[in-house]
Amino acid sequence: MTGVSTHCPYCALQCATTLHPVAGPGAVEVRPRDFPTNRGGLCRKGWTAPEVLTVPDRLTMPLVRNAAGELVETSWDAALDFVSDRIKALQSAHGRDAIAVFGGGGLTNEKAYALGKFARVALKTANVDYNGRFCMSSAAAATNRAFGIDRGLPFPLADLGGAGAVLLVGSNIAETMPPAVAHLQGARDTGGLLVVDPRRSATAGLTEENAGIHLQATPGTDLALVLSLTHVVLQEGLADTAYLQERTDDPDALVRTTASWWPERAERVTGVPAATIRRAARVLAAAAPVHGGAGAFILTGRGAEQHSKGTDTVTACINLALALGLPGRLGSGYGCITGQGNGQGGREHGQKADQLPGYRSIADPAARAYVAGVWGVDPDELPGPGKSAVELINSLGTTGGPKALLVHGSNLLVSAPHLSSVRERLASLDLLVVADVVPSETALLADVVFPVTQWAEEEGTMTSLEGRVLRRRAAVAVPGEVRSDLAVFAGIAERLDVPGFSTDPAEVFEELRRASAGGKADYSGITWERLDAEEELFWPVPHEGHPGTPRLFSDGFPTADGRAHVVPVDHRPVADDLSTEAPFYLVTGRLLQHYQSGAQTRRVPELAEAEPEVYAEIHPRVAAQLGIADGRPLRLRTARGSMVLPARVTADVRPDTVFVPFHFGGAEAVNELTNDALDPVSRMPEFKACAVEVTAAALPATGVSA
Repeated sequence: MTGVSTHCPYCALQCATTLHPVAGPGAVEVRPRDFPTNRGGLCRKGWTAPEVLTVPDRLTMPLVRNAAGELVETSWDAALDFVSDRIKALQSAHGRDAIAVFGGGGLTNEKAYALGKFARVALKTANVDYNGRFCMSSAAAATNRAFGIDRGLPFPLADLGGAGAVLLVGSNIAETMPPAVAHLQGARDTGGLLVVDPRRSATAGLTEENAGIHLQATPGTDLALVLSLTHVVLQEGLADTAYLQERTDDPDALVRTTASWWPERAERVTGVPAATIRRAARVLAAAAPVHGGAGAFILTGRGAEQHSKGTDTVTACINLALALGLPGRLGSGYGCITGQGNGQGGREHGQKADQLPGYRSIADPAARAYVAGVWGVDPDELPGPGKSAVELINSLGTTGGPKALLVHGSNLLVSAPHLSSVRERLASLDLLVVADVVPSETALLADVVFPVTQWAEEEGTMTSLEGRVLRRRAAVAVPGEVRSDLAVFAGIAERLDVPGFSTDPAEVFEELRRASAGGKADYSGITWERLDAEEELFWPVPHEGHPGTPRLFSDGFPTADGRAHVVPVDHRPVADDLSTEAPFYLVTGRLLQHYQSGAQTRRVPELAEAEPEVYAEIHPRVAAQLGIADGRPLRLRTARGSMVLPARVTADVRPDTVFVPFHFGGAEAVNELTNDALDPVSRMPEFKACAVEVTAAALPATGVSA
């Protein structure tokens, strides 16, 4: 049997797989396919992905909360009628923006597109955003202002394999997307893997035995470190001056903004020795094409981006890449490692507060007119830009704020920052509707829950971290009364007397193609047939005869002047910095065994047994000073709350740093403590660093309090 060709449901690497039916309803066996990104490999999550299809608590019927406060089964018609009637009543009383919609970076392109259209055409609300605001928004903002376009990797991932050096800033791909590690081997062989991380993560460990350099910076100081690396490149005559003059708008700005960041100053801020900074800069420069090197890449991840200065940190990385002449050169460049499965496609087609399909600005009159024409509506009827994710959540239930929220593909009660505030805002709503595959923490608070399809039960498309558009294919029948999110949008729209919402993914994709035509993310030349023929189609693909665009920027940048823009930036402390009361940094991150909010992976026995509970990594010296033994409870307290959890004593973390994984819910949710301070450009919250007090605690070993 050949099986059904599809892709893994988890991260943006989108490893290629085939699914083969086995005994049992909805049961399949997964086998990896040889594909340029995963090369026949899968991580532990990918191998166990089929188990999520048959978990015991899979949602299979619509649920509605009864008078006793219990979620009970109902019919689709009854649930859709109830939601539609409540929407009508709330909008009649409070206006169109009384309804809000929150999407997810794991939705297919078709669902993401339909969600944005549903919000603006059926609900006519400006209040729509998605959890990608927690993921890649800082990198998107930085690349848009520097290059005029945002595609996570503007080159195929396989290009990394030929590089002499790769600088990873805030990315632990050895745990988040293990098959991608194979693409780093060339850099490791030459001693050119450079990893910036406050922990000795699995990825940082790959630099050992002369394979590279681990730059173990103080949390929140990546920007200062990159400014110093750029200082060395410029001051030691390692820059590609011809490239800077020909392909950037203001090369002098690089000198002005990095002149004061000599390595000795950076050492005092970052904790990375000045000699190490100089050595890393020289390794990176030696691999650059201007010096006859094999090629160099600079890649950022959430560790650099999830800060109130994340956009500026990514901008500094881009500026360093420009100084070395990397973007647009074959075998070199800057890129962002997308996290969520469809984090790239999910933000391109309209579920972000300020965007329309094709990565168009909703504030652009021409873009509004074009998309309105595809949708068959008056452009003046389209709402304007809405609130970003955190601002939208903070407005829920307030005077003048939304009274209802519809959630698709997101588990806010684990993934959002400052969870006590999120919980209060959700509780203040008149209506909370959640579409999900399992009873997630957020679904359990809802007034109505719609059971929707997941990866192996649906057709559609996804867009990988490279901008490669891929086909997702159904391999099993849907259980019970499960329907697609597309059916939710169409069912409510029909009851609101708004036609034009299809439940057929192929039809929705055809409309998406037309709506994206002429936009930055142009899918108009991508057809269902071309995808089924396994063509490698990287957007933009502006017409059906176009081969796709694997590599961007070779002939220029899509900016007004065709040059890359050098944006001056400077370091600043984290929003919630250390104090005598809170003398440690709390950082959060991912584990090999779990994914995002853990709603899927915590239900897989093999993964749950491997990492069954939350924990806090602390340095042995700190543990000794505070009298905390390995495995014993400690208390973490920030300005937003406190929690008790077991200690994991390890020298892999800096003495000034505490690390906690964020995949756990309820009393184990570390986002109870994280800061919702926002980046002024991207509106990304500062998940990655805040001041925390650490003390020994009494049993029980897990719990959260205000």
